[in-house]
Amino acid sequence: MSLTVLVTGGSGFLGTSVVRGLARRGHAVLSADLRHRGEAPAGVEQLTMDVTDADAVEAAFAHHDVDVVVHLASIVTPGQDSDVDLEYAVDVTGTRHVLDACLRHGVRRVVVSSSGAAYGYHPDNGAAHGGWLTEDDPVRGNHEFVYSRHKRLVEEMLAELRTTHPELEQVVLRIGTILGESVDNQITALFEKQRLLKIRGAESPFVFIWDTDVVGAIERAVTGEVTGIFNVAGDGALTIDEIAARLGRGTIAVPEPLMKVVLGVGRRLGVSRYGPEQTVFLAHRPVLDNTRLRTVLGYVPEKSSAEAFDAWRVARGL
Repeated sequence: MSLTVLVTGGSGFLGTSVVRGLARRGHAVLSADLRHRGEAPAGVEQLTMDVTDADAVEAAFAHHDVDVVVHLASIVTPGQDSDVDLEYAVDVTGTRHVLDACLRHGVRRVVVSSSGAAYGYHPDNGAAHGGWLTEDDPVRGNHEFVYSRHKRLVEEMLAELRTTHPELEQVVLRIGTILGESVDNQITALFEKQRLLKIRGAESPFVFIWDTDVVGAIERAVTGEVTGIFNVAGDGALTIDEIAARLGRGTIAVPEPLMKVVLGVGRRLGVSRYGPEQTVFLAHRPVLDNTRLRTVLGYVPEKSSAEAFDAWRVARGL
């Protein structure tokens, strides 16, 4: 069955692949973004849309009969000109505008890219499951970590709508650390140091997911009948020590109190945008169990966490 699918953030890193993948499957795709790169692929209509502008969102929906929305628009890696107000406007207010439009125009299903960061960075993460977080664990995104807080707020919004508007089907994807051949961001920068930084006493495993597996999970969420919340991660996890060994490098283990001091000084001197609150990111990463992804949504990642990291490492020549 051919669907009309509107993808917010359609020209972004994930959006570009999602748009092309859905179009190849024969769906009519509306790629909505602030700006677009190049001409639209066959079967794709490009819409200029700012999710922070409620009128612009309304106009996009008013002129098209949309069956499914894939909401990817968010600020994952803030630019130099970004600030907390802009990030909130995109991540939280923008999501509200999109969901309100879905309800006004009778959209059947919404697929939302959330994040493992929605669980937050807490020392007791996954305590009931040997350190692994399942979709039944609470969403406790840290107030001091903007991206984590915003993902929590968005998930709270979605939870309320599941009660007040059950007619809007939801698939919420809590995505782990994405790797791909071209991925280069603040997380992968940690792996390109001569010695990898770690908090003393914290294994802080990473769960990775290859970018094409994220796209595959989104496509399954769009076209399938299943609804719900799903962790999107490859099988297994890698600790910082295991990552360092794969790179042939060592680690630097720093006590958390000292790391807080160093980050605090660095931010005051203007040499780092990160402050002492960021130590939780290094010490208590959410480790995602993907059982429900595999058995309920029915998507089995092609690459495990280790395989995704190795593929990224080779692509980067490391």
